[in-house]
Amino acid sequence: MIKFKNLGSVDTRSGFGEGLLELGKENKNIIALCADLTGSLKMNAFKENFPERFIQVGIAEANMMGIAAGLTIGGKIPYTGTFANFSTGRVYDQIRQSIAYSDKNVKICASHAGITLGEDGATHQILEDIGLMKMLPGMTVINPCDFSQTKAATKAISKINGPVYLRFGRPKVPNFTSYSIDFEIGKGIKLIEGNDVTIIATGHLVWEALEAEKELSKLGISAEVINIHTIKPLDKDIVLKSATKTNCIVSCEEHNIIGGLGESISRVLVNNFVCPMEFVGVKDKFGESGSPSELMEKYGLNSKNIIEKCKKVISRKS
Repeated sequence: MIKFKNLGSVDTRSGFGEGLLELGKENKNIIALCADLTGSLKMNAFKENFPERFIQVGIAEANMMGIAAGLTIGGKIPYTGTFANFSTGRVYDQIRQSIAYSDKNVKICASHAGITLGEDGATHQILEDIGLMKMLPGMTVINPCDFSQTKAATKAISKINGPVYLRFGRPKVPNFTSYSIDFEIGKGIKLIEGNDVTIIATGHLVWEALEAEKELSKLGISAEVINIHTIKPLDKDIVLKSATKTNCIVSCEEHNIIGGLGESISRVLVNNFVCPMEFVGVKDKFGESGSPSELMEKYGLNSKNIIEKCKKVISRKS
């Protein structure tokens, strides 16, 4: 069982920046492209160290995707960087036609995902991006939980051939995964063993799931906590192994419950092992302006709501 502790709060986008810099030192084929948000994406260090391999595209995200697709033809590994909304919704046609359909080796790296972008509001937030990306054939979708895991994921995706969507965030969140843990694409991580209910979380909600487990244990409820960083391909084995033990699942994500992790899990259950399931996520709504903590509270993306969903799903087992 993996041991974890809060190593301090750090934004996940900084994990991306550090991972990208290390990649630049290790592999000369790594090219970074940014759509006028170099500082926000923490790509400054890469730009300063490898100016010849950094392309500032400007506010032209669609063009950035086209350039990235073209660079792969020459054997380069392009990493594109902008906000998640602009990385997916604004450029969906370019990703579908030029990258996914052609199976180009482009790494689409998206910061400021979900509602924790905060005060910038619904026009800059996005809660549909996982759904948009996971529906594209051949697209790998990754949503790490903290600084360390984002850094590891940034490096790991360079080693697989094909398009990848890497999603991370703006706010500082607890950093608790070990630097020594190997990041294996497509493999979930069991953080806590339990018998009464399975909590499967991704991204910022993993820490909230761990906090919920602490409170549930005080109530005599044994919760199993699983970190799913790779939403596609989903680790079906870890889902089914846990589901057949606890006989109920709660999924947790900073995303619309339509099209997200929860839907992928429910499909696995319907096809293999039917059991009660509850969803923690945004219920078919756009975001709004507010601080990240206020929005997480309003939309129920916290340990308090996870606890309530666990109680509910356990009651449904009988």
